[in-house]
Amino acid sequence: MSRMTDLRVILEIGKKRRVVAGATDWPGLDRWGTSEKDALAKMWSYIPRYAGVAERAGLTTEFRRATDIEVVERVPGSSSTDFWGVAHVPSAFEREAISAAELGRRLELLRACWAEFDAVAARVSAELRPSGRSGGRPKTSIIRHTYGTEPDQFSRKVEVRTPLDTVLTPENRTSHRRAYLDAIRAYHTEGRPARTWPLPFLVRRTAHHLMDHAWEMEDRDLGA
Repeated sequence: MSRMTDLRVILEIGKKRRVVAGATDWPGLDRWGTSEKDALAKMWSYIPRYAGVAERAGLTTEFRRATDIEVVERVPGSSSTDFWGVAHVPSAFEREAISAAELGRRLELLRACWAEFDAVAARVSAELRPSGRSGGRPKTSIIRHTYGTEPDQFSRKVEVRTPLDTVLTPENRTSHRRAYLDAIRAYHTEGRPARTWPLPFLVRRTAHHLMDHAWEMEDRDLGA
């Protein structure tokens, strides 16, 4: 059994060149590397940046206790793992049943990831430093992509289908997020997966997408 101080990590091993390390208990803390060692090192280096998410969720003390990494599963990835550097294959570990309380804890972390992304989007410079990533997309495109991808790829798996022009407005985005959380809770109560994805994987992927682009904007912030 894992100790409370363990940072439990799932490694998704790509077919050729990338490995994704995901902290399953801390949605959004996913990083990729060129090897297991590299992926774990990169994920570990982002712990100080993720601390703000844990704080927003009221979990600072618990997060500080997670001082030891435990790899709980190695998952064979797909070509998409290599291409995107993002987890694409749900693990057996994430298919195990979790309690309503644990689901609620992870949803609080998802709320914190939403809040963190919104805060970063409001804080960083209007123009971002050029970058090879994503063709150096402007800030407005990153924000539109991040908000729009959620209903297009994630929330639809629990039948929350919010139109793009709706999710781009703050008031309606709040309603979308509330509906998304309610749907995840309802699916959990009914024992239903999010189509082929277990609910913990859905939460992790949603949170990772938010934090990945929040950190991208921070890294390209001209005011930093």
